[in-house]
Amino acid sequence: MLKNVTNINKYLNRDTASDKHEEYQYLNLIQDLLNEGKLEKGRNGNTIRGIGAAMHFSLENGKIPILTTKKTAWKTCLKELLFFCKGQTDNKILTDQNVHIWDGNTTSEFLKTRNLDYEPGRSLGPLYGFQARFWNAKYTGCESDYTNQGIDQLQTVINNLKNPETRTSRRHVISAWNPEQLDMGVLPPCHILYQFFVTDDNKLSCALYQRANDEFLGVPFNIASYSMLTYIVASLCDLEPYEFIHYGGDCHIYEEHIEQVKEQLSRKPYPFPTFHILNKKDNINDYSIEDFKITDYQHHPQIKGNMVA
Repeated sequence: MLKNVTNINKYLNRDTASDKHEEYQYLNLIQDLLNEGKLEKGRNGNTIRGIGAAMHFSLENGKIPILTTKKTAWKTCLKELLFFCKGQTDNKILTDQNVHIWDGNTTSEFLKTRNLDYEPGRSLGPLYGFQARFWNAKYTGCESDYTNQGIDQLQTVINNLKNPETRTSRRHVISAWNPEQLDMGVLPPCHILYQFFVTDDNKLSCALYQRANDEFLGVPFNIASYSMLTYIVASLCDLEPYEFIHYGGDCHIYEEHIEQVKEQLSRKPYPFPTFHILNKKDNINDYSIEDFKITDYQHHPQIKGNMVA
């Protein structure tokens, strides 16, 4: 269905002309959904929906695919990423940093829809970061210490990427989809599995499979977040960032975002910015927002849209 997006070959030649900007993969995706998607009623509203898409983004020479056809709040995205990398689940850690991505999913009203009795505004349950760092540990709340509990998927992958004997393995996989604990999270995870690859001895790529894709609000964040994660993991493992690949399952635009999407489609992309790690760390837990810098981020104005919980 999403024919313009899945025909990715024209984007893979790094020497193509400027009108083959990699952001057009995303713009083609949302245009295809408007043209060919089916309007369907879902759990939380009507969506224009299509199934299956792939996008490839180069990470070479410091380039980072932060979309430019609308302003992307990259600092907010990075703060959430570091929160996940530490395995944290307390939304107050985010709100104290002025990050409010999860506020709508932690209200008392929303928690009731999930049959959860967490303190409003606090626990997200055993979601992304928890499963990456403490897979399937018994979840006892957002203030508990889970050190040495469960399986540390992320650190295991980092250790194996550091080891020359296992670096090119096809098993550098991290899953957020844990059927035993799905009902304990404020939402089932949307970006559910990612895999790292090393090619040419030192080039690190990451592929993400995302089961549910809010194309207007969510996917631009996911592209930026996992691209930044690839840079961080590459730095920890003395590798070179090479490529981020995004695979989308259920790709959709919420009906209330249609006009915003049309406005975004009227814009021409600017060159992607560059990503810099200012302070190299030995442990992924030690990074903070001050350790990173984005340069040359030229973008069109922000386009606002309501988060659909």
